[in-house]
Amino acid sequence: MLVLGIETSCDESGVALYHSERGLLAHALYSQIALHADYGGVVPELASRDHIRRVLPLTRDILRQAGCALTDLDAVAYTEGPGLAGALLVGASIAHGLAYALGVPALGIHHLEGHLLSPLMTKPAPQFPFIALLVSGGHSQLMRVAGVGSYELLGETLDDAAGEAFDKTAQLLGLGYPGGPAIAQLAEKGRPGRISLPRPMLHSGDLDFSFSGLKTAVLLQVKGRDLDARARADVAAEFEAAIVEVLVAKSLAALQSTDLKQLVVAGGVGANQKLRTRLTKATTARGLQVFYPALEFCTDNGAMIAYAAMLRMQHTSPLSPHASPPKRSFGVRPRWELSALQPVSA
Repeated sequence: MLVLGIETSCDESGVALYHSERGLLAHALYSQIALHADYGGVVPELASRDHIRRVLPLTRDILRQAGCALTDLDAVAYTEGPGLAGALLVGASIAHGLAYALGVPALGIHHLEGHLLSPLMTKPAPQFPFIALLVSGGHSQLMRVAGVGSYELLGETLDDAAGEAFDKTAQLLGLGYPGGPAIAQLAEKGRPGRISLPRPMLHSGDLDFSFSGLKTAVLLQVKGRDLDARARADVAAEFEAAIVEVLVAKSLAALQSTDLKQLVVAGGVGANQKLRTRLTKATTARGLQVFYPALEFCTDNGAMIAYAAMLRMQHTSPLSPHASPPKRSFGVRPRWELSALQPVSA
């Protein structure tokens, strides 16, 4: 079974080919970081227009890399939501157009499900059930994952997600976009503890997060002050340490409360090396396991969409070689709760 995956939920155009037996055959990603850098964040209209320019050329490239033709496809998967409405519509329209022309199914995939299942592409892979920490620009959630489509929300951010806090703090420090890599790089030159920042909801007794207060605390540290290079680095180091401490503590609490032994970390913030180091050390000391996607699959990508679609198709009725063409009408879901998904049969 060969699936083409298309990801256009925000500011990265990703396409990939995943085969049920041969694994990932090819993938390509075009990042719009340079396009949005001057604005300090994603401009939806610019993002949508750039997806239009990129998706089909990227698709041709990966087909050529894999030595495949469009007629080899058994399905076309795309990100149906959540995300920017215009950007989602680009991927959905291309996917449905291709699927209709080829007479194969078009599958709408939940963006967060793609992230959540992406560590299963690596070896060794986690086994169901496990705890998933989803940390990205727009989401910070802890989920209990019992199987494909079976997700129980344990805790989430009450305001800013961790990725949002990184981006906004980077702006306060005069750094570039996106904020996560910029702060991590600057933090290497600083030392946490030279200034004091809060660890929001660290001892709240639940599994929820809150990062807007941390961002405000950074604002109070820098407002009206001409910080030198060392002071800015110290703020970055303390901010990163605070985020990591909260994420690690809540993840361990989720494992303890569910009596599960495996943790999966996914999403862009999951690429942060200090988070990975602290989580690996903490879980190993407790006899637990933690799994991460490859760094190239932490950010949005087409591989995770193709893989999630392939898993769903494997657990449903086999595709007929003479399947009817997909419907001509389609939509997207800019807002879509992960917990609303239905489990697939084992």
